[in-house]
Amino acid sequence: MDVGTRGRVSTALDTNGLETGKWGLSHSHPWARLWFTLKGAAPHPIRIMDEDQAMAVAIVKQPEGSEIETPTGRLSGQDFRFYDNRQKYLMFVNTCSEKWVVAERVARELKKLRPEPPAVRFFDAGMGDGTVLARVMRSMHEAYPRFPFYIAGKEISLEDVRLTLDKMPDRFFEHPETVLAVTNISYAEAPWLVPNKPEARERMVWKAVALKGSTTAEFERQILALQPFLARNWRTRVSEKTGSLIPETPTTLILYREDCGFLLDEIIPRQDKPQADFDLVIASQPFRLSAATAFKAKRVLAPLARALRKNGRLLGIHSAGNDPGLEIVQHVWPGEDPFTTSRYALLEATKAALGDEADDFRFDPLTSAEALFRYEMHTLPDEIDSATASIGTSTLLAAWNAATYVAQIDDDKLAQAMSGPAYLEATRKVLRKNGELWFNDESYVIVRKAGAP
Repeated sequence: MDVGTRGRVSTALDTNGLETGKWGLSHSHPWARLWFTLKGAAPHPIRIMDEDQAMAVAIVKQPEGSEIETPTGRLSGQDFRFYDNRQKYLMFVNTCSEKWVVAERVARELKKLRPEPPAVRFFDAGMGDGTVLARVMRSMHEAYPRFPFYIAGKEISLEDVRLTLDKMPDRFFEHPETVLAVTNISYAEAPWLVPNKPEARERMVWKAVALKGSTTAEFERQILALQPFLARNWRTRVSEKTGSLIPETPTTLILYREDCGFLLDEIIPRQDKPQADFDLVIASQPFRLSAATAFKAKRVLAPLARALRKNGRLLGIHSAGNDPGLEIVQHVWPGEDPFTTSRYALLEATKAALGDEADDFRFDPLTSAEALFRYEMHTLPDEIDSATASIGTSTLLAAWNAATYVAQIDDDKLAQAMSGPAYLEATRKVLRKNGELWFNDESYVIVRKAGAP
């Protein structure tokens, strides 16, 4: 069992408390069994809840009229397993290069921007753990070292917001002329930082923080001091209709350096003056694969397109399949193919969702050479491609997790498949055949025309 992959997988799971039992998973749960396999230990007694008890604690009844973020096809909270998905996500980002490669793809768009004073305006429609955002901000500094930046992002996960903010002290140090805004509201509202419904606006929590000092240590201390604020206001509840998470309190947090406040005054957003007008919007994996194409266009892509300024660019990215990851999935579930919506279909649906406004935009599916790119699972030299190498269990588990995470396989199906050894044999077979594990993404661009109103 290789040390590198084992360490990354074990760390991703350890960090979130499988050993302590704070996630409420029994030792018979597939992801708990995975953790004990990596640790080489027998399951020991932990504080556990059964699934009914856990959901009784987690589910808060959704008020009538609450905004529904994305459909998952689930009709009740009892099937929702957010914390299991969280473990898969953390293992995926620690063992695959997707975040790096996506950031490089976004950086290529920077050369095509035509920013206008007073700032370069960038929106991240789903920040995740902030890895892509931080890397893009570095590239932005390289491209526009003295331009003020307005960076905004949407993220509903409290843990991801914490991870993102943890990466920001050095960004404020390298590029002092930065305003950062983070919100938890829906895709249709997030670029403007405020909800559309009057009652939601009344409940809105709006906090602007001027960071004092000039060092990363000072910025870090002040950002860490925001943890109680985040814990109070970044709470979520489970929608009984869809099983998806929605925010309890619409919240926007704004950060900037106090010593640049005069320079940035025109850029700092105001609650009573919502403005989007972005030069660049990235929408990387912003919706579930199983969501209807019309829903993806109407509820996500069309609102994000409307948030562009003249000459502004929306870069969309989603999984494309036709790769070894899908091979693993189809070995276990023959005929399974969740990657059925192409970039062409998404662009056509977005045109329809925009209606008459579509004439103000250019919809570019790009050539295949431009649109398609791939990322890999991290492995040690000769770990997979050597004929004599023995593929360790941790590598197999990391590959299996990545393949099923990207394909968004239902948790119930996963639990059934992981009850026997066939899934590991299928994973080993595909890794042996290809010598590595990679995944394909595809991208597309929507541009607001220069002459648009």
